Amino acid sequence: MKERLLLVDDDIELCQLLGDYLRHEGYEVDYAHNADEAEQRIAAGKAYDLMVLDIMMPGQSGLEFLQQLRPRVQLPVIMLTGRGEEIDRILGLEMGADDYLGKPCNPRELLARIRAVRRRSESAGAQTRFPDQPLTLHGIRLDPGLRQLTCGSATVELTSAEFNVLGYLMQNAGKIMTKAELTELVLHRPLTAYDRAIDVHISRVRQKLGAVLGGRELIKTVRGEGYLLVRETP
Repeated sequence: MKERLLLVDDDIELCQLLGDYLRHEGYEVDYAHNADEAEQRIAAGKAYDLMVLDIMMPGQSGLEFLQQLRPRVQLPVIMLTGRGEEIDRILGLEMGADDYLGKPCNPRELLARIRAVRRRSESAGAQTRFPDQPLTLHGIRLDPGLRQLTCGSATVELTSAEFNVLGYLMQNAGKIMTKAELTELVLHRPLTAYDRAIDVHISRVRQKLGAVLGGRELIKTVRGEGYLLVRETP
């Protein structure tokens, strides 16, 4: 069965150019020219294997759409960045993009990146699914549907990556999750040498939880192994 791609870009000519090339390489390709169209296609139940998403679009930007999409939808995403600003690329990766490519892009390079991201996605196997129902532990409630964390009547503001890190740790309370696992699940890329992105997200989550829990530390560092969110005692 052919793999199906979704190209999301307001540049209609570029979509057609890339789509024609990718179809010639054996892919099925659908188009969306803004975030609303992309959401409609995904909500319609079409199973896409990868999405190519432009950052700069009218209405909701690609970054905003990606933040709203993760972790509800886990398909791999390659972002197209036209600005050439490094901050956009960093934000995209932190929000869950798997790779990025500057515009204008060479169709052959896009094809190579699609194949590389798909290989990584397939090698990751059946990963832990992000919780789709609210989780409550230690007096905090994480609601994936609302993308909201509350402690009593207080709402704890988290970035998308921080929310996802905490969600996986709460779902696996009492179990050690390695940095490699969390990097793959939250940032959708492999862990590399000197990569401290997950450590930074964990540190920020600890600080925010500590502020509403009176300094209680729920997330433990297991030296040489990873992180663990402590179980509730009966």
